[in-house]
Amino acid sequence: MKIDARPDMPAAHAAHWPHVVVIGGGASGVLLAAHLLRDPQAALRVTVVEGRHMLGCGVAYSTNDPRHLLNTRVANMSAFPDDPDHFRSWLEQGGHAATGACFVSRATYGAYMTALLAPLTADGRLRCVRATCLRLTPAKGGVAAHLDDGQVIPADRAVLATGHALPEADPEGLVLGAWEAAPPPPSGGRVVIVGSGLSMVDQAISLMASGHRGEIVALSRRAQLPRVHAPGQPLPLDRAEIPLGAPVSRLMAWLRAQVRRAEAQGGTWRDAVDGLRPHLSALWRALPHADRARFLRHAAPWWEVHRHRLPPESAAPLEAALNDGRLRLLAGSFEGASRDGTILRAHWRPRGEDRVLSLDAARIVDCRGIRRDPRRNATPLIADLLTRGAARIDPLALGLDVTPDCAVIDAAGRPDPRIRAIGPASRAAFWEVTAIPDIREQAARVAQVLRAELVRVPA
Repeated sequence: MKIDARPDMPAAHAAHWPHVVVIGGGASGVLLAAHLLRDPQAALRVTVVEGRHMLGCGVAYSTNDPRHLLNTRVANMSAFPDDPDHFRSWLEQGGHAATGACFVSRATYGAYMTALLAPLTADGRLRCVRATCLRLTPAKGGVAAHLDDGQVIPADRAVLATGHALPEADPEGLVLGAWEAAPPPPSGGRVVIVGSGLSMVDQAISLMASGHRGEIVALSRRAQLPRVHAPGQPLPLDRAEIPLGAPVSRLMAWLRAQVRRAEAQGGTWRDAVDGLRPHLSALWRALPHADRARFLRHAAPWWEVHRHRLPPESAAPLEAALNDGRLRLLAGSFEGASRDGTILRAHWRPRGEDRVLSLDAARIVDCRGIRRDPRRNATPLIADLLTRGAARIDPLALGLDVTPDCAVIDAAGRPDPRIRAIGPASRAAFWEVTAIPDIREQAARVAQVLRAELVRVPA
């Protein structure tokens, strides 16, 4: 049902306005709520349901360590694509001396996300519920969200902003998750970190800053660290010159040619990678299934270390630790863990070999990032949708199968416009929708679609 927007409508009438329930209060959910309610004339209600983290923080921004920095500059982290200075202005108002080119802490950005919602609760259009959504069922004209505290919230539309699929805690306690709280390990003990991406960087930086003296071993398939940010300008790329739908081998050859072009103009490979960024979703959607699979097997690790880069401030302590032996990189696969008394053992297979070796450790931390089995690591809500056939996993097992406008596709291949998915939950269709510059664009588009479906604004 559409309702006319009435800027002078009393807040008491808000109960009759169209209602969107957002499942997940991390960055994706907060950005969507902010975009849905950005227009004060839109007579629309939003409920954000979050049971794990402080609103706006999610996994990425729930850290309290100020050394954990964003890997994107302030200038690219505004919540609103059409107001690129919004985040920097917020920092200034809070007394932070930050330029557009600097990198601030993840915790600071979590506070910004939370601050986005504060003014939206005053007029009754936004409600935040601290609970876990267990089920979404069809209801008259929309859906009903069933929460673990017994509440049932009816809504016209639901949006899954559930973030990354996270593994359950190791029942034997042998391997810690990257975001699990735990007392510090013995200061002289070896710490084995599985993975060598951004989560590993945060772990290593925290260990070294706390005075840890033992060896830190980062184990990953190719033993590659994220590359380091440097000044540059994105290479201007027109959509027409990108070979959409071409085989992965041709795409990579084309990208190497753009790197040479950027270097010939006095830039670096970073300019070519950043120039391609606005076109990544279109490029992914145009790839045939077989080429998507080929990219994931062979090219994705190399793309990710060049695409998701480190601030120089984070790279410096890592380089120092590599040089003096405190940090070691190993190329191979993690084969599991065992315990011998008080000693943990990490079992690993060197790259290209059949033998399995072991490393004694005081702690083993799993920092393998976001490529998790979305079915085995599903939240109760996602598991229920899959079990009932109301949703399905994409053929490459990246996540939920969704349409280009983010509608969730059921087991029979039918999109359900009442339920949409955004952010990492929708990455199967878009691939690069895990960073703020990409999520905010998606949130703006989905908010526009939902407002058009639910709210009629008089001329």
